[in-house]
Amino acid sequence: MPLGTIILLAFALSIDASVVSFSYGLNYNHKRLRNSLLLSSFTGIFQGLMPAIAYFLTGFVKTYIQPYAKIIIFSIFLYLGVKFIFDSFKKNKKKKLFIDLKSLILIGIATSIDAFSAGISLLLSGNGILYPAILIMFVTFVNASLGFYAGVKLRHFPAKILEVIAGMLLILIAVKALV
Repeated sequence: MPLGTIILLAFALSIDASVVSFSYGLNYNHKRLRNSLLLSSFTGIFQGLMPAIAYFLTGFVKTYIQPYAKIIIFSIFLYLGVKFIFDSFKKNKKKKLFIDLKSLILIGIATSIDAFSAGISLLLSGNGILYPAILIMFVTFVNASLGFYAGVKLRHFPAKILEVIAGMLLILIAVKALV
């Protein structure tokens, strides 16, 4: 697979991470740099690891995980989206300063499940995995960071509306996973 194709693949795989980061950028107005780095790092690392895992475990992934990939992605994003919407209506909201580890892991997994297919296609096309995985990780990190700060920049809109929109975006990603 040529380098240009791998770059396009990396960009395509990073879109979900960018949209999710955008949603979180709307919600977290404290410790922005730390939250952005945490989110971008987790999504980038998972995006880079998933193709590598699939590359080495192609038979297992194809047989046991791939049939459930859509429902796994749907469930995680639906949970995160509904949580966003419910949290926006809480009366005594405590401002969270950091994205919690559970959410970071779920986001990392959910945004990178489609990267399993990339690992399989890289193997079948005769490519190595190291450079594509690093490139996918880097592109995802950058796009997730950009998404987070785009969300931060739009925060002058009413917070409740933006949080509901962010939750709806996550639910749309969940529904897209089923299609």
